[in-house]
Amino acid sequence: MKIDLKNLTIQKASDHMKRGDFGALDLAEQYVKVIADNNAGINCYLEMFDDIGDQAKAAQKMIDDGTATLLTGIPIAVKDNILIKGRKAGAASKILEGFVSPYDATVISKLKKEGVVFLGRTNMDEFAMGASTENSAYGPTRNPCDESRVPGGSSGGSAAAVAMDGALAALGSDTGGSVRQPASFCGVVGLKPTYGSVSRFGLIAMGSSLDQIGSMGKTVEDVKILYDAMRGYDTKDSSTLPDYDPYSLRGKAEGLTIGVPWHFMRNGGIDPDVLENFESSIKLLESIGYKTKEISLPNIKYSLAIYYILMPAESSSNLARFDGVKYGLMEEGSDLLQTYINSRTVGFGPEPRRRIMLGNYILSAGYYDAYYNKANALRALINKDFDDAFREVDALVTPTTPSPAFKIGDKTGDPLSMYLEDIFTVPANLTGVPAISVPSGKVTREGKELPLGLEIMARRKEEGVLFKIGKDFQSASLR
Repeated sequence: MKIDLKNLTIQKASDHMKRGDFGALDLAEQYVKVIADNNAGINCYLEMFDDIGDQAKAAQKMIDDGTATLLTGIPIAVKDNILIKGRKAGAASKILEGFVSPYDATVISKLKKEGVVFLGRTNMDEFAMGASTENSAYGPTRNPCDESRVPGGSSGGSAAAVAMDGALAALGSDTGGSVRQPASFCGVVGLKPTYGSVSRFGLIAMGSSLDQIGSMGKTVEDVKILYDAMRGYDTKDSSTLPDYDPYSLRGKAEGLTIGVPWHFMRNGGIDPDVLENFESSIKLLESIGYKTKEISLPNIKYSLAIYYILMPAESSSNLARFDGVKYGLMEEGSDLLQTYINSRTVGFGPEPRRRIMLGNYILSAGYYDAYYNKANALRALINKDFDDAFREVDALVTPTTPSPAFKIGDKTGDPLSMYLEDIFTVPANLTGVPAISVPSGKVTREGKELPLGLEIMARRKEEGVLFKIGKDFQSASLR
């Protein structure tokens, strides 16, 4: 049968393969063809793996002998900062050029057991530092909806791969919105789970108290399936939570109440079409039985400032290990110090350098208390605001982004303008709550339809609430 990649979901693909309508190898080859035809223009893949056929044949064996799971034979893309044993992993940075991982990330180990087919590694902002995938050492990724525009970042390659039908689903990492924002720009679904629900072992660290591995797909159900396969306590990651049930009664109940922080939307800086789309999304949720309530998050206005203190501080510490000695790029100097300086100068791009310098300044003597400690104190206040809000409502909603996808090059000379792209997404990382971006409609710019997204947040450990609301919203949007 002809494989309709555009309307394929994980469940549909699994059913077709189990019925014998097509095989795992047939499916993988369809995606490989799409990538071969389109990747030169989009630049979402940095590398296609050379054993895709072997992976697909192993998956087919599982299907034939009855040991297949829902994910067996499903072709997915992997962000270039998630380690796969025997594969290159470079976080789209020259400083890790040629590095081959000696082990699997925990999420990769789990998905290998499911029989997933890994297609390749996707482009990203260098060390996940960016909101546009323009900061990659290997060139920018382009948005499949309009190739003159960015796909978002830092997981822009993964989002673009799904949007161009170059993968059925994809893995990304989310430190301040790096799964949700590109999902919104590319018109796909993106999930950032509760902090600690998915192991970070084998993820190249950026901000350790903020990073979380997430998933992208065309439907809420697809990202849920990946999340279920990856979640769980891991002895290799001390920040993982004890196993919990994310599908509480609240995640199945009717008549849930959704909180809307309208005061946060009235501060300006939001594209009028985005605000209009958000208002329409609220009305759609109300039309399908959800109650909405205006709520106050008094300190949320400080989120972005707090994030851009804590994240560079953690990043500068995490990136200290990349010195040109242990692995990756080495630019030799006259002595060890000069080798460090040469390797880091050549190896890091402008954005990592900027954040390393900011982070070192924030953590330096005399400024640690003034900046880092004060930011942590405000982070605790924002956590309290969210806890208070969740006593009144079951979920919170905002637009995912303040604007649709912008043109490549528009914001590269203005870092502050680029950082403002994270305004709606960083609170979920600061508080550790789960959040999902679901396509909410489109706006027209220069004759091209650009996707928008609705961000839904829930209490920690209540991903089930996100999936319920997200599925209901997505179904209603498609009617």
